[in-house]
Amino acid sequence: MEPHRLSRTDARRIAVRAQLLDADRPTELLALVRHLTLLQIDPTAAVAPNADLVAWSRLGNAYRPEHLTRALEQVRTLVEFEVLIRPVEDLPLFRAGMASYPSYERSRLWFEQNAQFQRDVIDRLRAAGPLTSREIQDTSVVPWPSSGWKNDRNVTQMLEFLVSRGEVAISARRGRERIFDLAERVYPPGDETIPADEAIRIRNERRLASLGVARAKTTAFPMEPGDVGAAGEPAVIDGVPGEWRVDPGQLARLSEPFAGRTALLSPFDRLVHNRQRTLELFEYEYTLEMYKPADARRWGFFALPILHDDRLVGKLDAKADRKAGVLTVNAVHQDAPFTTRMRAAVDAEIASLASWLGLELRT
Repeated sequence: MEPHRLSRTDARRIAVRAQLLDADRPTELLALVRHLTLLQIDPTAAVAPNADLVAWSRLGNAYRPEHLTRALEQVRTLVEFEVLIRPVEDLPLFRAGMASYPSYERSRLWFEQNAQFQRDVIDRLRAAGPLTSREIQDTSVVPWPSSGWKNDRNVTQMLEFLVSRGEVAISARRGRERIFDLAERVYPPGDETIPADEAIRIRNERRLASLGVARAKTTAFPMEPGDVGAAGEPAVIDGVPGEWRVDPGQLARLSEPFAGRTALLSPFDRLVHNRQRTLELFEYEYTLEMYKPADARRWGFFALPILHDDRLVGKLDAKADRKAGVLTVNAVHQDAPFTTRMRAAVDAEIASLASWLGLELRT
């Protein structure tokens, strides 16, 4: 079919609406994650953990981190799988991949050489689970062949393999520490498996619905692809080279008046996660600078992108000091001078962030 022609403004509004960042806020956590398809887990908590920050930026101050903990550990409507939180009903989309894991030759060889170690881990969890990795004995015959941070981490590596295979699951977290159990005691009963090709098609369609507009193919991303294959319909965006895919549901909404709002985003938020897409659609430059020396940072250790209506307009350099009970704002970097309205809206959102964290705001 002939590609749809979109302006950059159209594309931005499609992306903002698809990520539930317009004025029509969602109201319920499970529905939010179902639409976004995932929340990424990241240990950095300079302001708040990523999963909580993403949920707060949509749901507002009614959201509490204990809501996520309850969904993961008690009612189990959500599940942690490979460092991403997903709706538990999405598991059939991943079971075909679980059955063939690990696929890389080196990993598969190590896994096969340690067949007894696999059985030992499963037996230990069956008898005593749920357990942390420290509570499971290393009975490996062949150590994991790594020259990096996974050296001497055979138990952790085996547990991660077994999680990826769907035999073990993450039952809970205590801080950053994962607690493991048999998958049959964490996941709901049933072994429905959607064939791999069909699962990829469904995941691409749902990913596009959550992004609004995306490339058919882009560079690889860890954990979750950033492209959507043949999902949706073709589109071109004025001033941006190449072809895109656009979600039909969002296309249909272009005739509706757009009502935006101001939001503070995690650096791992899916609106900005693909930095090249962010540059192309929003003409917004962003780099996560926590890995840079302090004197090389332009925006701060964990600067939060600032969304205002359908534009990314700046970065918030802030840090939460929970012991002192303070959210310190080091700087608000403006990509272009803020209007009086923008300044007031950004200040109100910063105050809302401090209130949600239960911290005193210090500027």
